[in-house]
Amino acid sequence: MTQSIAVANAKGGVAKTTTALSLGAALVEQGKRVLLIDLDPHANMTISLGYKPSSLSPTIADVFLGDCLIEDAIYGTPVDRLSLIPSNHTLTLAENHLMVRDRYQLILRDALSQLDGFDVFVLDCPPTLSTLTQNALAAARILIIPAQPEYYSAHALRDMLNLILAIRQRNNPELRYRILLTMLDTRNRIHRSLAKQIRTAFSQAVFETQIEIDTRLRESPLFGQSILQYAPQSRASKQYQALAQELRRYTHELD
Repeated sequence: MTQSIAVANAKGGVAKTTTALSLGAALVEQGKRVLLIDLDPHANMTISLGYKPSSLSPTIADVFLGDCLIEDAIYGTPVDRLSLIPSNHTLTLAENHLMVRDRYQLILRDALSQLDGFDVFVLDCPPTLSTLTQNALAAARILIIPAQPEYYSAHALRDMLNLILAIRQRNNPELRYRILLTMLDTRNRIHRSLAKQIRTAFSQAVFETQIEIDTRLRESPLFGQSILQYAPQSRASKQYQALAQELRRYTHELD
């Protein structure tokens, strides 16, 4: 059965897209066939893989509108076994029409159920609690919440947990979540303190792996590559590989 992983946080700027792309690339290194799905109208995932969003058709917006089959919106990437369903600005227009459709929160789940040939779906969500994010959580088995060890990011976790509860009650009682500490500056006392507080508050719901600040993470999208292709020996690359290993152990426990 294909594993569905959503990457979401109501706050932007917490390395959400970086995590989705880097984790996807790390899972490919484990031998998985991975499909990345860009659910953000800003299309940062699509751009990070070297595509020009405005030139693409069909996209995930067409899938939500029922204008194409999901398999027709799949694009290749420079990485073997890593594929993409892209996004662009038309997704905002599509989202405005979703709520008039039956079972609108389950559109993505129903579409993904028709796909074969992948081991993992990685769903990159917008930095909102919108219908798009709700669709992703209804379709996912595991939600990864990237959280920077800063006050506003930590505070946003409350909103995410409320959404998880609602999704479990309405559509997806099997949804599980894990928090990933990102953009951590270990030299910063406040970062260290907040990271410790988050680990204390959420205990085993926090990944042991944490992602530290690495300038190469900001550089890699300029070359249309994940960090694992752009700088395979970098600290960030090693940390995302460790995250993929930890995630693998966690999913085996669920099974």
